[in-house]
Amino acid sequence: MPKLQHKQQKLAVLIDAENVSHTLIRSILLRAACYGVLVVKRAYADWSRPQMGRFKNVLLHNAIEAVQLFPYTRGKNAADVMLSVEAMSLVNTGQFDGVCLVSSDSDLTPLAFGVRREGLRVYGFGAQQTPRAFVAACSSFIYTESIATAG
Repeated sequence: MPKLQHKQQKLAVLIDAENVSHTLIRSILLRAACYGVLVVKRAYADWSRPQMGRFKNVLLHNAIEAVQLFPYTRGKNAADVMLSVEAMSLVNTGQFDGVCLVSSDSDLTPLAFGVRREGLRVYGFGAQQTPRAFVAACSSFIYTESIATAG
C-alpha cells in the first residue's frame, strides 16, 4: 500500500515592521514554520528611520526581504497599503496556500477577508491589543505574547 504524502503548505510571511518589535520576529517565524514552508518573507517599513536600525540583523539572520517605504505623506501608513497590494499579488500567482500577516493593526482586516475569499488560510500574528475584527478575520490568530519566550 503506498504511503500517503502530506503536502506542506507554501506560505508568505508579510511583516508590518513598524508595528511589531524586532525581538519577536524569530519567535514568529518559528511558529509560522509549524504551518508550512516559508517561501516568501518580507518586512515593510521606512528603513531610513533611525529606530528601524535594530531590525537590520534580524532581517539578515532570517533571510527576510526588506521592502522600503518612503514617507510621501506624513501620518499615512504606507506599510499597510504596500503589504496589502503585494499580498494579493502573491495570492493571485496561485503558488501559495496561506499568508501570515504580522501586525496588530485592524487596517489589515479587509486584506484578511480578501485572502480568505481566494481560498487561502490567513495566519495572523499580533499583540493582545489587536482589534477583535482583525483577529476574527484571520483563519487562525497567534498572540505574540504567547510565543515571545522562544525568541
